[in-house]
Amino acid sequence: MTKLKVATSQYDISFFTQWSDFVDKLTQWVSLAAGNQAKLLVLPEYGSMELPSLFGEKVYKDLDGQLHAMQAVYPEWQALYKELARQFDVMILATTYPVLQDDGSFRNRANLYGPDGLMGYQDKLIMTRFENEQWLVKAGNDIKVIDTDIGKIGINICYDSEFPLIARQQVVAGADLILVPSCTDTEAGFHRVRIGCQARALENQCYVIQSPTFGNAEWSEAVDVNTGRASIYTPVDYGFPDNGILVEGSHDQAEWVYADLDLAEIARVRKEGQVFNYRDWVKQNELDGSLL
Repeated sequence: MTKLKVATSQYDISFFTQWSDFVDKLTQWVSLAAGNQAKLLVLPEYGSMELPSLFGEKVYKDLDGQLHAMQAVYPEWQALYKELARQFDVMILATTYPVLQDDGSFRNRANLYGPDGLMGYQDKLIMTRFENEQWLVKAGNDIKVIDTDIGKIGINICYDSEFPLIARQQVVAGADLILVPSCTDTEAGFHRVRIGCQARALENQCYVIQSPTFGNAEWSEAVDVNTGRASIYTPVDYGFPDNGILVEGSHDQAEWVYADLDLAEIARVRKEGQVFNYRDWVKQNELDGSLL
């Protein structure tokens, strides 16, 4: 399969009083995207941080306490995503989730689900100051690609998209599609991730899909302000948008943003484009270091 419709979300952080409210919300989101014939659905970084609302104010106002409390519903959360992917016959990049490790630390994990269950995951590799200094969420170690029926997919979680060698390793391993779930609280933060995404799309001549959290959740200690627009980025070359932005969301509402992608276009532009960024990457390694 080379052609597919994708949906990337501007996902709002809700407040829940019972688990069934979350089930209803996520089911409605997935049902809407699937009803619009999307086959790959992308949700943002830390969208799962709406779940601490289930545990009361003492928990959701405690940065460390909410991470531990969330582990109680992680199995049900996974089961829901698996069921929705099966029911609607779609692939879903779930909102990232802080997953407790055997050593007592947490990893910021992005799980990709398909109709047959969990297809793979990527842990965030480079942590922000907030994660390092206040939240104590630790970095993962492995750069992965996930095999799917549309080819290999790489995931760069938010800040990871700003470091070129991560995506490069995934693209060299066969990924023509990079998914970037993000969570930023300022326009500057959103644009840092956007610029990183566009650079990755340009230098690797691939598609990059960004999904941010959206809107304010003043009750949350972790994700109270969320700024960004869901976007899909492309190579900047023949057959693609002149600015490398295929589509982007609005400024004023939570929503899905849709686009039809043709992955065969990636092979074409690498072979017939105005420039050959993907191929010419290695040439920079040949330059004398004194010139850099």
